[in-house]
Amino acid sequence: MVLGLAKGWSVVGYTLALLIIMPLIALIAQSLLPDEAVFGHLFNTVLPTYISNSLWLMFWVVIGSLIIAIPAAWLVAKCHFPGRRIFQWALLLPLAMPAYVVAYVYTDLLDYSGPVQRSLRIAFGWQTPQDYYFPEVRTLGGAAIMLALVLFPYIYLLARTAFMEQSASLSQATRVMGCGPWKSFWRLSLPMARPALAVGAALVAMETAADFATVSYFAVPTLTTAVYDTWFEHGSLTAAAKLSTIMLLVIFAMVGFERFARRKQKLFQKLSTPGELDVYSLSGAKAFAATAYCTGLLFLAFLLPFFILLQYAYGYFAESWNDEFFKYSFNSLWISLLASAICVVIGIVLMFIRRISPRQADILPSRLASTGYALPGTVLAIGILVPFTQLDFAINDLAIYLGFEEPGLILTGSSFIIVCAFTIRFAAIAIGSIENSYKRISPSLDMAGITMGLKPLGLLKQVHIPLLRKGIFAGLLLVFIECMKELPAALLLRPIGFENLATYVYQFVSDEQLEQGALAAIVIVLVGLIPLIYLNRSLEHDN
Repeated sequence: MVLGLAKGWSVVGYTLALLIIMPLIALIAQSLLPDEAVFGHLFNTVLPTYISNSLWLMFWVVIGSLIIAIPAAWLVAKCHFPGRRIFQWALLLPLAMPAYVVAYVYTDLLDYSGPVQRSLRIAFGWQTPQDYYFPEVRTLGGAAIMLALVLFPYIYLLARTAFMEQSASLSQATRVMGCGPWKSFWRLSLPMARPALAVGAALVAMETAADFATVSYFAVPTLTTAVYDTWFEHGSLTAAAKLSTIMLLVIFAMVGFERFARRKQKLFQKLSTPGELDVYSLSGAKAFAATAYCTGLLFLAFLLPFFILLQYAYGYFAESWNDEFFKYSFNSLWISLLASAICVVIGIVLMFIRRISPRQADILPSRLASTGYALPGTVLAIGILVPFTQLDFAINDLAIYLGFEEPGLILTGSSFIIVCAFTIRFAAIAIGSIENSYKRISPSLDMAGITMGLKPLGLLKQVHIPLLRKGIFAGLLLVFIECMKELPAALLLRPIGFENLATYVYQFVSDEQLEQGALAAIVIVLVGLIPLIYLNRSLEHDN
């Protein structure tokens, strides 16, 4: 844009991008290898079920999330009612709760031996399951409900922002035309928010496709669990790669369909400023209903599971407060911090190249590096195992050739591979955060720095980085939290004897003993609240 770059910078950018997309390339290459024994058997027996369950699960989670999130977003953005300011940020809290923890809590509550059914049997005198009907929790529908309770904030956040940015003059025009709140919502607010809703729905669908722990706990066979089972039970990396490629095709087809559906959609409107927001003042039964809806949603999605976790942690504190807890907490801490720092460095370098390069080709590395976020953890793990295993073998062969002792699996047998997986998966978050901060830096500052004789590195160090501090911190924080919560990649790639908080909690959930892992789960939740609070404060400042 303002400065010609030395070829070395472009080489660095493309090298970083290539390293990040390397697992995807390796995955596709591995999937092209023949494997009739395992994949052929899966293809002829259970593969249609895996694909069908995955598609239905994504469909119902997206529908459930839309049904939950849209009313809450519109009420908070367009109405005055008791508790509105609290619900603005509180409805983001479910994002901090791991879905498999919510699944365990509700299964414990609603199972035949749980307190809900016990109370019903006592109240109505029922003796056996044949005396009454109660929905089964551990089904595809149950998994969809659990995931919708955790993932709806993606749609809520984008929809709330879209509703708040809609022009107040348009809303007032609908009133002049005799439209009440309901007609105004249906005819104006909802159609104008469709782009934001489509993006939120795509995010929810991608997160659903990436989920492993919830569907595994509910014994719902999906492509995600199929990848895990194929690798660990059948020992076929090629078959797992083929299943992973099918998952990617589903995800890319879904995202492509969403973009194709909106290809000719254009919305033009004057954005509202805070003083121009046109809101409806609710009173009486309407105000009570709005408060009750938001309260019930927050209670079911966050407060109830969190309070039960606190109860578990208090009752099993002596068993949980041990050396393992501190060891695994430290593992999570250092891996997440290291991966976050690497992601931020990658984001700074790639966005700096994109900022000052006059060549369109230098935009490509940052876009390629952002594709890792679309890879579910199980898919990414298989993609990383392929090249790293080959590299380990090459290192050992070289050591033998040179007359040294074989070093063993120094890459796939260490925590280094988990750091690489987290970096590839979440680099897009850091890139997006830094890109957003770069948009607020005037190009005239770059020109002034060049006029003063600054070289590219000097411009980055003395001008850009000081102005990017907020975006750097936000990216570091968001990547750190995602690394703390990421389970599938850590579960598949962890070396023998290595655990972090996510895998530690999941082991207890799998063994139906979450009570003993509740303290670790609370740590994950509390750490996850930090970026949500920071995000809400940023949104309030921007609005």
